[in-house]
This record gives sequence, structure tokens and C-alpha cells, in this order.
Amino acid sequence: MSAEQVADASVPTLLAEAARQWPGKAAVQETGGGVALTWAELDNAAHTLARALLDAGIERGDRVALRLPTSAAFAVSLFGALRAGAVVVPISPQGPAAELNGLLEHSGARLVLEREPTEELPDGVTSLSPAVTSDGAAEPVDASGAGEDIAVISYTSGTTGPPRGVMLSHRALLANLDQLSRIVPAPLVHGDRVLITIPLFHVYGLGLLQTTAVGATAILSERFLAERTLADCTEYRVTSIAGVPAMYAEFAAMDPEELGQGLSTVRRMTSGAAPLHPKILTALRGATGLDVYEGYGLTECAPVVTTTLVTGYPKPGSVGRPLPGVELRLVDSDGDAEPVPLDPDDLGDAFDEDGGTGLVSIRGANLFSGYWPDGSHGPDEEGWFRTGDVGYLDTDGDLHLVDRANDLIIVNGFNVFPHEVENVISMLDEVVEAGVVGVVDERTGEAVKAVVVPAPGAALSEQQVVEHCAEHLAGYKVPHTVEFAESLPHSATGKLRRMRLR
Repeated sequence: MSAEQVADASVPTLLAEAARQWPGKAAVQETGGGVALTWAELDNAAHTLARALLDAGIERGDRVALRLPTSAAFAVSLFGALRAGAVVVPISPQGPAAELNGLLEHSGARLVLEREPTEELPDGVTSLSPAVTSDGAAEPVDASGAGEDIAVISYTSGTTGPPRGVMLSHRALLANLDQLSRIVPAPLVHGDRVLITIPLFHVYGLGLLQTTAVGATAILSERFLAERTLADCTEYRVTSIAGVPAMYAEFAAMDPEELGQGLSTVRRMTSGAAPLHPKILTALRGATGLDVYEGYGLTECAPVVTTTLVTGYPKPGSVGRPLPGVELRLVDSDGDAEPVPLDPDDLGDAFDEDGGTGLVSIRGANLFSGYWPDGSHGPDEEGWFRTGDVGYLDTDGDLHLVDRANDLIIVNGFNVFPHEVENVISMLDEVVEAGVVGVVDERTGEAVKAVVVPAPGAALSEQQVVEHCAEHLAGYKVPHTVEFAESLPHSATGKLRRMRLR
């Protein structure tokens, strides 16, 4: 698409065009003998759901929450809700009721699409179970949102507070697809069979749009289990895997011969959310002859920013170069551009912890429209968005991420804001103070660690803290380890020194 076409286009047109070009080709296939839909069937089911939403009173701009696992139902719901002119709000189907209700209230969602009706929903919110098939031809619904209209509100933990709703327009989502399509050779082509076991409610799950754009088949698996998933790759002749480090770490631990046979039909593997350890890359290459291409993205960028696919070769420790059409520069804390830094290995004694690095700043048509509901903190007047990530560019121009300017914890690509977890732990009467940090975890990239100061004479166990957190937080936010201490380190002004806790 040209820039002008992207600016005026609508996400549901991707499905309409796929159904027109490849009506009988497989669109989505659930593993384990689940639902399978052709492009024509997926398009028809989306029309049927769109009509049902309109009949239920959904109007253009209304928010509709998708509380569904990685499944054909998610695909139908995404396109059906967008076709009805709604704004899609993806929510974890495993999240506790408190988190669900908080997101519903903040987004103002009027309806939840889910498999089983939630027993208690906030006043004014209804539940609907989407049908993934349609009897006969559905009454067509013309898509009513496009361009700068908001298509998706994707919630991500902010750097200064609780989860924030990232407003992604039709323009932003389609622009990122266009940017990905300009990589040579193309990351995905018609005829590919793409394994997606990443939760579709996460922004990386919007890779579903990329399969639609090229007419590839999405092989959808609700849960990654190394042995089972490897068998799925063989059964469904998977050619491409979109994964996260935890998946590849478990693959790398398997018998090399078994792994090589199981992935014999795969031609490409990509990874995001956290760095891959070099030994995992080496193990996978030895077993399969394939490299894993790493990338970097943010919800605010819809989501892909850089990838080693741009250069065509992996580089351990690097997340590659910006996609065509994406500009990247490093800036200081005031937003002023820094000179292109060198690889710290080449700087010798001249490189220190503050030298050669900067905050990653991004500009492109794929950027978000600010945070819900008022569009605050979006790109600046010149179109630049300054992230909280710190990195450097090596002499080849490849980006390396070395730290974050904030205390955000990333677990398998999901953002965890320490203050949210600390507040939950502090609800316990036995707790005086709690500090939460991210620690390195080979499986998930990072894990949540809590250091707790119990009240004098209180009897408090690690299990009690974990169970309490599990009642109030999504699973990936629950502390992986809990330690107890007599006190926590603070600065002279009383600020918690998280670096000491790590």
C-alpha cells in the first residue's frame, strides 16, 4: 500500500481481500483437531458477528472487549467487532475478576466477547459468546472505521502507574504491516503456515493481521508445551514460528535429533519480547540448521520497530535495524539527539555506564495516537515518540538494548509495573513494606522478585504472599520469588533503591 492508501484504509478490508483472492484456502486452524476456517468462512463468520453486535446496539466507536484465548473465535471476534465499527479491547482470559473489571471500567467497554459468560460484570456491560461458523451467507456489513479512527486499545503497564490503554488506529496497524512487507525477502508469504501460540490478546498476537495480509494460514495453539507443540509443527507442516525466548529455550533443551525432525518443515523462526541467550541460538542452529531472527517492538508502535530480518542475518545481542519507513535515533533525557554511539567493545576505557547510550526514540506512520482516553503522551509535534528503553548502535548500525530508563519488568513480553505488585503485597496486614524488581530468568527473560519486610512478630510465608498476589493479579505479574528482609534500601530522600534489591 502507498502512504495515502494506508492513511485511508480499514483493517477489516484485509479479511475481505483475502476472502476475495483465496476463498477456499485455509485461514485459521486450531491445533488438536479444533476449528478450521477458510478465508471465505472466516469472512462470513465475521460478517455474522458484526451484524449481531449491531443488533445488540453497538455503535461506531463503542468499545468491545475480547476476552478469548488464542483461537479461531478470537480471529472472528477481532474482524467482526472492527467491521461493526467498534474499538477492540483485548483482555487476558485468565486475568482475575478485579483486573478484568478495572480494565472494563477504564476503557468503557459495553460488551465482552468470551467463551463462557462471566458471572459478575460491571453494570451496563453485557457478555456474548461469538459463533465461529455461520449458517448460510451472512448479511454483509460495511466496515465503518478507517484511517485515524481507533481500531484497538491495547493495555500495557505504564512507566509511571497502572496499565495504560494504547490507542492504535487503523492507520498505525496497517502502516506496520506495510513496513514489514518492505523487508526483502518478505518475512511471510502466501502459502506459509504460521504457528501462533503467543496469546492473541497481547499486541504481538496482532501478527494475525500479517497472516491475513498475505493469505498465510495461522496455526493457532492455546498453550505452548514443547513436546506437544513440536508434534503440532509436524502434523500441520508449520513453515514459520513466531515465538518468545521461553519457547525457544524449551525447544533447545530437547533432543537435537527429535527437534530437527519436528521442525523439518520450518523455514523461518522469529523471536521478540526479550533477548535470546547465545547458547540457545547455537543449540537451535545445530539441531535444525536454522537461525532465529530477533526483533524489538512496543505496543505504542503497533508493534514492530526493528528486526535482524532487515539485514538478513542474526546477531546475538542485537535486535537489528529499523523497518523500512521507521526512523530511530538515540536521545538524551531532554529529548536532544545524541551522536551515533559506537559499540562499547570498540570504545575501551572511554566507555562507561553512561557513555555511548541513549533513550530510543522512534518516528513512523505506525505510531499510536496517545493513551486512552485523551490521547495524552503520544508522539511529539515532530512525530517522535521517546521510549523508556536505553540502547546503543554498533558500528554496523544495529540496535542493542542495554537497560531501561525505568523499572518496568518484562516477563515473556508482558509488562509488569513494580508499584502495582507492591501495592497488592502491601494489602496484607503482616507486611510493613515491599519492593519489587525484575531479575534475569533464562526461560521468561525476566521474572518478578519481591522483597518483603514483615511486621514485627508476624508469621508470613512466601506461599502466602504468592497466593495473595494470584488473587489480585494476572499470572505473569505474580512474584516468582519472595525474600524477606528486616528493611529495604532507600536513598537520602526516602526513595526505594531498586538497584540494590536486584
